[in-house]
Amino acid sequence: MRIKNHKLVGADYTPARLIGGTITPDIVILHDTAGRLEKGNSARYLATTPKASVHFVIERDGTIVQLVPTNRRAGHAGQSSFHGRSDCNGFSIGIEIVNPGRMTAGGEGKARAWWGEYFALAEGIAEITTPEHGHGFWMGYSPEQITAVTALLEALFRDIETLTDITTHWYVSPGRKVDVNPLFPLEQIRAQILGRDDPAILAADAESAAVDHGEHVQINTPGSALNMRRWPSFNPNVITAIPNETVVPVLRAGVFNGREWLCVIFNGQEGWIVARYADPVSTSSPIGFN
Repeated sequence: MRIKNHKLVGADYTPARLIGGTITPDIVILHDTAGRLEKGNSARYLATTPKASVHFVIERDGTIVQLVPTNRRAGHAGQSSFHGRSDCNGFSIGIEIVNPGRMTAGGEGKARAWWGEYFALAEGIAEITTPEHGHGFWMGYSPEQITAVTALLEALFRDIETLTDITTHWYVSPGRKVDVNPLFPLEQIRAQILGRDDPAILAADAESAAVDHGEHVQINTPGSALNMRRWPSFNPNVITAIPNETVVPVLRAGVFNGREWLCVIFNGQEGWIVARYADPVSTSSPIGFN
């Protein structure tokens, strides 16, 4: 596969009704269609509705349909934010993967989609609960879809130099969206495509400063624990929770989106905490956030 003149060579191209202005894509956002599985159903809807659009749709058999050029804005993310940048439609490429989305219990041995169709649990459906998705019954992705997603991402990241990261709808719209579902092999695909350390962690390191050796803070969250995160953001990226009154060493400090954060070590792991919930306990110079 290859991208030429902002289109996937060899893929079906059906221009969407909703195509916006020129963008410079920085990230790719993965979605579930949360609709019927019949081939062409979601692609037709996204091509004709004035309410939404997306750059690519991947069918259950691995067929890829393009609806919007990769340098034009599509309406796929809605209210969203990625590492402090709002309106993700303005800097992202959207990929919709045909999948029914979250389903509910549909009686013995079945799950029920939101439009009323029932699927047997034997059809690769699992009951799973996660902090990001909540509880639901979820259909796995076909091998053909995973192959197609991977190949498409390889082409996008090879041929579009401005792309830096791969994320999901639930990540950019936490609490509002739950796609892609928990059965999607996100981290494996990210590692294969990106082939490097997480860019959000690298950015956090670049935009923060090391503190004096020996600085420690004590967690101050009476009655609860404090979340330690992979990077300084409230997007879903919690590593663990640090108990109240725990003393931890500080490695780095920085201001992100107007909030002070600290990079600390707890149980052998590095992660970020909100500085306002940590009190300095060392006798050395105060921690600086500039």
